[in-house]
Amino acid sequence: MTRELVPARPDRLELGEGIRWADGRVVLVDILTGRLLTAPEDPAAPLRLLAELPVPLGAVAPVAGRPDTWIAAAGTGICLLGPDGSTTWLARPEDRPGPRMRMNDAVADPAGRFWAGSMAYGGDEGAGSLYRVDHDGTVVRVLDGITVPNGPAFTADGRSMYLADSARGVVRRYPVDAATARLGTPEVFVTLEDGSPDGMAVDAEGGLWCAVWGSGTVRRHLPDGTLDRVLRLPAAQPAGVCLADGVLHLTTARTGLASPGPYDGAVFSVPVEVPGTPTPSFRLDAAARPSARTAGERA
Repeated sequence: MTRELVPARPDRLELGEGIRWADGRVVLVDILTGRLLTAPEDPAAPLRLLAELPVPLGAVAPVAGRPDTWIAAAGTGICLLGPDGSTTWLARPEDRPGPRMRMNDAVADPAGRFWAGSMAYGGDEGAGSLYRVDHDGTVVRVLDGITVPNGPAFTADGRSMYLADSARGVVRRYPVDAATARLGTPEVFVTLEDGSPDGMAVDAEGGLWCAVWGSGTVRRHLPDGTLDRVLRLPAAQPAGVCLADGVLHLTTARTGLASPGPYDGAVFSVPVEVPGTPTPSFRLDAAARPSARTAGERA
């Protein structure tokens, strides 16, 4: 199935990603401008600013039990973003010698842990990593050698994780130990030749929706990897996907385009037959006491 979509909202983002149905609302980021935004229920209403950081903002998840508090993949690490816009840094693992790095896509898993990828600004081969934030706020590097990590996306039971290495055109599926969060040996889920896999989401039937950067398409793959359907967008760089009940929300980007079209950078919404479920919250132990630091300080 191929459909063409037209956006209703007036906003045009530089690098719209990290879109999630979380904390009862659709939230998303404009990575390079450091903005956290929410999409009002009215599909034609403009996006509303929730917070703005002086560093790139890759993605967020709500923190359970702390209203209007988010865990964020931002700058060179992970922070808590408070209701007043204050930041409490858990770690800045990418503030280190080597290529200039930033955090990229991120999500909380069904067990309430937070997973976030990093990449070099210049897309240096193998410079990126995947980090996991545990319930006590500890940040652990679990994978390295990735060029541009996107996702991850988890199945509802938390036992499988999809992770895209966008620069290499591949999505891998990792088994996840539900108790320890250790990753098993991955298998190649899908390899793309006509674009780069970017943001992803798993629907209620286990289908994987994937934004394909550079192709103008968003695709749904069945759990066995079979291509099930294609949505075609009038935007060259689809970057993020989110399922909110029976609506698929899509972000795009205009960064890097010499002559952006009228819909590049737009947010699209389309009804779909298979619904999604809310993105999980990050669960921080009550005993965890990370120290507050401003965005300009080193962790």
